[in-house]
Amino acid sequence: MEAAVLFDICNKFVLIPWLMLLVLPRWEWTEKIIFHAWIPMLLGVAYVYAFYQGFPTPEGGGFGSLAEVETLFSSSWLVVAGWIHYLAFDLFIGAWEVRDSQRRNIHHLLVVPCLALTFMAGPAGLLLYLLIRLATAKTLTTVETA
Repeated sequence: MEAAVLFDICNKFVLIPWLMLLVLPRWEWTEKIIFHAWIPMLLGVAYVYAFYQGFPTPEGGGFGSLAEVETLFSSSWLVVAGWIHYLAFDLFIGAWEVRDSQRRNIHHLLVVPCLALTFMAGPAGLLLYLLIRLATAKTLTTVETA
């Protein structure tokens, strides 16, 4: 398999779970497939595969400086691994936002923009959700039960 093929598969693969979070947040299959992290785990398998394919890493690549990271990402496989990292973690955070909003009785329509932003720009979507949570629930606690 080529790096571009795995990239395309993973990009398309996450669209259905995101749609489920957006329009079917309380459906039993949303809970079974997404809330129990099966999709992020499958993306984790793809991540490990892509990361492994990226070895040996380009000479001078690493995580110690911006220049080393840029060199690391000169490998198509390691770029795909990095992208899958985003896909998996953003989806995991989106699922957490939905679960947390349900526990705290935050209306789902308030969460939809957060999910869209989390899908496109992960940390910004999480920030928006936390601000909405602060405004509606009056807390930023990280405790999982409300």
